[in-house]
Amino acid sequence: MNRLDNPKILSALSYFSVLFAPFLLPIIVYFISQDSDVKYHAKKSLISHIIPVILLIILFISVFTSFTPIASGFNEQPSLWMAAGPLILIAIYMLVYLIVMIWNIVQGIKVLR
Repeated sequence: MNRLDNPKILSALSYFSVLFAPFLLPIIVYFISQDSDVKYHAKKSLISHIIPVILLIILFISVFTSFTPIASGFNEQPSLWMAAGPLILIAIYMLVYLIVMIWNIVQGIKVLR
């Protein structure tokens, strides 16, 4: 039996792919594998990889809409959200990304046991 056919290794690689190929590897594993457990772990890891991307999109929208001169005018004082909002969202994004990365590594290790 080939070592890469081992369901535990494929499931763990889906989680560990957050470090080297997020999205791509879980999608490939999900469609290539016939094992229902491997598909379950690939789908679970893909969802966890999508969470930071959604937050990143919200962050970009917040940053680009908070600095538009049309919204506030050139001579007005920026609101507290316009000044601190993007920084708060960046900190939240970094925290969520770190949590997702740690969670994926822990899940990958659990699958290998």
